[in-house]
Amino acid sequence: MTGLDTNVVLPYILGDDPLQSPKSRRIMAGFTAANPGWIALATVLEIVWVLKRKIGVPRYSIADALDRLLAQDSIVIEQADVVAAAAQLYRSLRADFADCLVAESAKAAGCTRTLTFDQIAARDLQMELID
Repeated sequence: MTGLDTNVVLPYILGDDPLQSPKSRRIMAGFTAANPGWIALATVLEIVWVLKRKIGVPRYSIADALDRLLAQDSIVIEQADVVAAAAQLYRSLRADFADCLVAESAKAAGCTRTLTFDQIAARDLQMELID
């Protein structure tokens, strides 16, 4: 298994860099189910942040990009089930992806509640709002 940094995955997703995108596509095409590429949760968060904040990609397109990565047998995403659930929430709610990931991670860990000061996270993700 080979770990992948954000700066390798983003040119693959975007295809917008004349030098790095072809290299990223070749690297990603070289992975197999027996020898996959690995994407950390931190990398997923960076990918979403860059796509949303730096480039202005709509949330449904970001969720679709995550779904495409998750669907590849040659890519392993850390806590893939949590990322998939967070992507689904992010697609349909106003909450930030990081908050969706926190909510789904807490649920997967068996937490009975998740505390927040964020009103949107409380409303959309049933986190408990602290007054």
